Amino acid sequence: MLIKKGIAASLGIAMGPALVINKEQGRAEKRMLTPEEAHAEVHRFKTAVEQTRADLKAMRDKVLSVLGKKHARLIDAHNLILSDVIITQTIPKKIRGKLINAEYALQEALDNIERQFAKIDDEYFRERRFDFIDVFKKIASHLASAEKASSENISEPSVLVASSLFPSDTMAFRENKSVLGFCTDLGSKASHTAIFAQSAGLPAVVGLVDISSQLRTGDYIIADGEQGIVIVNPSAAIINKYKARKAELEKEEALFSRLKDLPAVTVDGHKVNVFLNLDAEGSPFKWKRLKAGGIGLCRTEGLFMNRSILPSEDEQYEKYLELAKAYSGCPVIIRTADIGGDRATKLGIKGLHDERNPFMGFRGIRLFLKYPELLKTQLRALFRANIKGNISIMIPMVTSYNEVEAFRQIADSAIAELAAEGRPAKPCRLGIMIEIPSAALIVDQLLSLVDFISVGTNDLIQYSLAVDRVNQYVSSLYEPFHPAVLRLLHLITEAAKRCGKEVSICGEMASDPEAAAFLVGIGVDTLSVTPKMFLRIKNAVRKLNFKTSAAMALSALDLPSAKKVRALFDRENSTHSKL
Repeated sequence: MLIKKGIAASLGIAMGPALVINKEQGRAEKRMLTPEEAHAEVHRFKTAVEQTRADLKAMRDKVLSVLGKKHARLIDAHNLILSDVIITQTIPKKIRGKLINAEYALQEALDNIERQFAKIDDEYFRERRFDFIDVFKKIASHLASAEKASSENISEPSVLVASSLFPSDTMAFRENKSVLGFCTDLGSKASHTAIFAQSAGLPAVVGLVDISSQLRTGDYIIADGEQGIVIVNPSAAIINKYKARKAELEKEEALFSRLKDLPAVTVDGHKVNVFLNLDAEGSPFKWKRLKAGGIGLCRTEGLFMNRSILPSEDEQYEKYLELAKAYSGCPVIIRTADIGGDRATKLGIKGLHDERNPFMGFRGIRLFLKYPELLKTQLRALFRANIKGNISIMIPMVTSYNEVEAFRQIADSAIAELAAEGRPAKPCRLGIMIEIPSAALIVDQLLSLVDFISVGTNDLIQYSLAVDRVNQYVSSLYEPFHPAVLRLLHLITEAAKRCGKEVSICGEMASDPEAAAFLVGIGVDTLSVTPKMFLRIKNAVRKLNFKTSAAMALSALDLPSAKKVRALFDRENSTHSKL
């Protein structure tokens, strides 16, 4: 029996025989060409690009008809990559200038892109490298005339295993009931393949490094999209255990659907807001069926993606207004764009260069204060969209009191300009992200300048523990229940309570049912979670006793290790009534 740990990309459990597809052929081998051969090679490369473009068009049409505009935009991003100068000019020049074969030129270009993406500070943007990988591998497959995984030739129930999958593959699998789920060497929760898997309801585990080379077709596997593990050739006892868990998950999903109309209130009557995390570029109506009380975090970085010019004020205004109307009567907290210098350079902002340490670099509020007109454009759009008064603004990457003061001055200037122009606009409530230890330690001072705070646990944990959670060598040290993290969270919430200000959690920790008792117990007002986990977190809240959770949280703060903390949480969770 073999157990592989990866990334849980799409909830659910897939069990059955493995079907290993699209095995990697290794790195492209270099072939030297004559000038005449190089000319023909460029033509061969361009033909492969056009074949890939045709693939994407067919896939977009299918996605549009089945999943709608939001997911079709993901395919648009791949089309933009096909039009990038790297593909239209750089690679053909490499082939002609170096007299090398197209596959090797493509490989060199992809290697360079991956090096550039490795320098990006923001995880969301860094994970976009998988879009380039998808497109480049699609071109490579046409160059090699390689067989592709196809839903038509999968007739037996199977769990697919591959080095990587294109979104088009995932889309095709959605329509084939024989595909039980999949696991891949590459990928992340933010990859488009993972997003499609979630939409299709396919269990998926990604980031398994070498699973496709270790398995053979016919091996019996369990892909656990809940825990992010794959078990190969398990014992009968483990199979029976997972069958029971799979049945339990299916039962839970049916029961969770009954929670939509019920409040998020503990058994002893303590109310907790459970809000959604969304992206501004997506459709705000998709998750209305969940009947969430509001949007706790709306990211706007996607509005700046896959383009070479900045989004205009009007373009942003229309998107923010759509959000405000979709959730009329509910709070909608929109975060100003947390983009780094690398993205700003691609959008035409001059004077920026590569950074030696982008993780500690020029991003978020730092970049916006350096280029205030960029910030003012976004603020003007937000103030114009706030006609109903339900939009709040949240500032990312805050480290100091001076940054918030400077932000407020730009905001005041923006609202004054709109008033002078006679444009309808309304100031927004202002909040900040507490995601850097320095901000956590002076949160009492920062609270005097803002209406609310929201804790971004992902970065707070990384910066507090000096751990890059996507670094394979230290990712195991990324520990949400580290005593230092718990004490920082307690410090933050205590300061907010003393000031009478609201505090929410919008990082992944809010979407962890195991953490719910601690977060509610220390006095967090709002848990802002992924749509997939919304009903599960509401259910977790409804099973809590607030007084018991508060006592348990205080006990947890005295424990010396994450292991002891988890043991305490397990005991607490085991006392809750079953569904």
